[in-house]
Amino acid sequence: MLDLMSESSLVALIGLVGGIFLGFAARIGRFCTLGAIEDLHYGENALRLRMWGIAIGVAVFGTFGLSAMGLLDLQQTLYLSIAWNPVASIVGGLLFGYGMALAGNCGYGALARVGGGDLRALLIVLVMGISAYMTLGGPFSGLRIWLFGATEPTTAAPSFAHALAGATALPVNGVGMAIGCAILALTLLSRELRASTSHIIWGAVVGLTIVSAWAGTQWVANNGYDATRVVSHTFSAPIGETLIYAMTSSGNSISFGTGSVIGVVLGALIGSLIKGQFRWEACDDARELRRQILGGALMGAGAIIAVGCSVGQGLSAFSVLSYGAPLTFACIMIGAAIGLRQLILGFSPPV
Repeated sequence: MLDLMSESSLVALIGLVGGIFLGFAARIGRFCTLGAIEDLHYGENALRLRMWGIAIGVAVFGTFGLSAMGLLDLQQTLYLSIAWNPVASIVGGLLFGYGMALAGNCGYGALARVGGGDLRALLIVLVMGISAYMTLGGPFSGLRIWLFGATEPTTAAPSFAHALAGATALPVNGVGMAIGCAILALTLLSRELRASTSHIIWGAVVGLTIVSAWAGTQWVANNGYDATRVVSHTFSAPIGETLIYAMTSSGNSISFGTGSVIGVVLGALIGSLIKGQFRWEACDDARELRRQILGGALMGAGAIIAVGCSVGQGLSAFSVLSYGAPLTFACIMIGAAIGLRQLILGFSPPV
């Protein structure tokens, strides 16, 4: 493959293919972060949230399976190569979750809606990408570093699998795969989920996209000559990368993140056409527009502070069992629940 295309093009292709399947999962399988939280709190239905359990379990088992086969160096992944900051996980997660509720979608969900013709989601994507880059390396980066400190590299591999392996003298990969199996087993205890094959399949598809990204980018890193990063899907900084690439492609190389972003939109477009759901939509309420702009800005900043969005932390970081993933994902859910409570019921006590 490296004889046919550049390394940057190949990793972008890997991201594109995985992104297409994520787009399918969103439009056909109805895999959605905010939708799952809303169903749980206001529909008393945990089925879509259990899809996340399937996706996480498959991602964890597959990722440590890759490591066991020598196809992935866990400590080359972003989430195990940097020191964990619990305060950043909490603050960033809450900001992202609250912003997600205000906007009505996370970054991944907004990209999927763009593929379905929703121009309101396009605005969310643009604002989120700009906000992410303003927080990462723009005018707000100094404030972020002052509040939370600079991201520091580490060789400690801060993961639950490594900690348990150290405490029990068991192999790290065996521990990780066992945790993945346990997550799947606990999720499948639900009779309702077992009766819905489509939810299981689409949850597994999402988990496999995370695994395939680790495997693909690791292969390029091992066999190429450039300093290729070993990454998986996330939708915060990559949206900003895509905007920059769209404006400066002649002097800038394409990346995995750009391929992933484009793939989700393309997959969602195909999925919406298959389902007969494609239609152009625009915002006709100034209050809704204002809320979506604010939500997109909070998501972009929150994702950079927490080092990942609902997909980046909830799936990619979770797949390597990083310390920050469960806490960040829990804070995203709490922030979203607070935002939904405000939008649906308000904060005033019942009379």
